[in-house]
Amino acid sequence: MSLLDEVVEVPRRTMTLFFLIDTSGSMAGNKIGAVNDAVVNVLPILNDISASNPDAEIKVAALEFSSGCSWLYSEPKLASDFIWQDVEAEGLTSLGEACEELASKLSKSGYMKSASGSFAPAIILLSDGGPTDDFYGGLGKLKANNWFKHAIKVAIAIGDDADLEVLKDFTGNMEAVFSVHNIDALKKIIRVVAVTSSQIGSKSSSAGDTTKQQQVIDEVKQSVEDIDGAEAASDASVDSSSYDDDWD
Repeated sequence: MSLLDEVVEVPRRTMTLFFLIDTSGSMAGNKIGAVNDAVVNVLPILNDISASNPDAEIKVAALEFSSGCSWLYSEPKLASDFIWQDVEAEGLTSLGEACEELASKLSKSGYMKSASGSFAPAIILLSDGGPTDDFYGGLGKLKANNWFKHAIKVAIAIGDDADLEVLKDFTGNMEAVFSVHNIDALKKIIRVVAVTSSQIGSKSSSAGDTTKQQQVIDEVKQSVEDIDGAEAASDASVDSSSYDDDWD
């Protein structure tokens, strides 16, 4: 038997991409329709990234929150196996409950139980308003979670009524908050953030590198410059009042 005959494939680690989706009543109509469309179209891209990545396989999990919260699947799934189920919008905005639920799953006994190990997850929060429950109570529990501390966190503020301060508190940095004002911009930013977070989050990096969080922020900021109706919330040079929300 030669040495080549003894070579075994090393199991890849797992990187989970979490979508936290506001499905409250104010998201009804074209906003939630754009979210559904964008996620359906980005899943094949995530599958391609995963298939070509020697470091990690990418799994997807989605948590919707309105008057309460629920997972679309009971565990993260490979993008190739994640059949998107269109979400509908109604009810309130239980973001605090969603934070608490996410914290419960960011554990070895929850969704981070890959036998070969896990990279820190990437978390994308989409919301068009403000929480109607105890957001900071839930966020406090989430911030105590070590997986969350090291996760890539990006928030997408949908429309003028989105509470930017809440989204900043979730991500820990206003630089990680991006605003959109129309259907096309929302679809494009979801794709950009999901793809960029997956590409960067699923790769090994050395201790001396810029953090994965900052790499994602920098790349998304560059992409946003070419998306009409979208801007980085932290960009003081952009007058957001010049954008008119258009969800028709």
